[in-house]
Amino acid sequence: MLNFELYNPVKLVFGKGEIEKVSTLIPKESKILVAYGGGSIFKNGIYDQVKKALEGFNVVEFGGIEANPYFETLMKAVEIIREQKIDFILAVGGGSVIDGVKFISAAAKFEGDPIDILHKRIIFKEGADVVPFGTVLTLPATGSEMNSGSVVSIKATQEKRDFGGSAMFPKFSICDPTVIASLPKRQLQNGVIDAYVHVLEQYLTYPHEGFLQDRIAESILQTLVEIGPKVVENPTDYALASNFMWSCTMALNGLIQKGVPSDWATHMIGHELTAMYNIDHARTLAIIGPNLYRVLFETKKEKLAQYGKRVFQLTGTDEEIAREAIGATVAFYHTMGMKTKISENASNIENTADFIVNRFEERGWKALGERQNISLEKLREIVELSY
Repeated sequence: MLNFELYNPVKLVFGKGEIEKVSTLIPKESKILVAYGGGSIFKNGIYDQVKKALEGFNVVEFGGIEANPYFETLMKAVEIIREQKIDFILAVGGGSVIDGVKFISAAAKFEGDPIDILHKRIIFKEGADVVPFGTVLTLPATGSEMNSGSVVSIKATQEKRDFGGSAMFPKFSICDPTVIASLPKRQLQNGVIDAYVHVLEQYLTYPHEGFLQDRIAESILQTLVEIGPKVVENPTDYALASNFMWSCTMALNGLIQKGVPSDWATHMIGHELTAMYNIDHARTLAIIGPNLYRVLFETKKEKLAQYGKRVFQLTGTDEEIAREAIGATVAFYHTMGMKTKISENASNIENTADFIVNRFEERGWKALGERQNISLEKLREIVELSY
């Protein structure tokens, strides 16, 4: 097992009716910016719950954070924080709102040009001068409620960039599984697949000595395969909802990544599809992942075989199981409503590979993956195979 450090200071408050505790988790004299996305929190009662819990606090609101939060929008919130001397932010939303708030938190006191946070992937370490924040999770998917990473889009240049650091952990996150009851099927489907691929990025690499990490990862995958289709059809079932929400959090709170290699190339390529065509993040992962496994088959086949045996109970030779595991993954994605080709999600796609390869080359990203063996040529092959 590789050396590692594990640090996760997030106070996670999980269960029914826990939103009312938000007032006990924020310093009493705080001036709060409540940040959210569209109008869903007004329809499902979450806004009213948060508003009631914050009675007596000085609250300013900022809405309209997009599903893939734009730098340009987030900078409007940064100006509000600076002008009104906000000293705490509460993100009420899913991963996009929480990611957006992480950027707002970092940018509000940043002394340079805030765009550099994204272009230079600046790391904000513990003790950095940022605005503290907490979250009320409304859509399980990204694990952003219990990690220190953020992904933000830049509208002007059609980019999707990430940053993070130990200062970017929420102070607390409230996770009430009952909030998913009113979510559209598409968002629930996306949440399941987002979490599933988060696990695969940290698991489908090569054999190593992180035996416990593998077993934890496999248990999350098995749980999502079991409950994914059910929770989409029965989001009011608390057993399904709670296991879904907890699986999403566990998929990307840092635990299963420690001591083992990880990939993340599927995400890096998928981000470009979102930036180009505004395809839902989870759906870009379902498009790219299986074809990445096909192109990288020889270096991933041992772990693919393990995955096929343990998660899908496939039998045969290791080579057969490894190939069938890719097919079983695609079949699961289809069961979850994913369309796994770019052409099924966007039009005028003929220049997609050129655009992505050129962009990666401009950034100096000439080798990706856990073995750094995804060259620009293989990148092109992966994208073209995804058409």
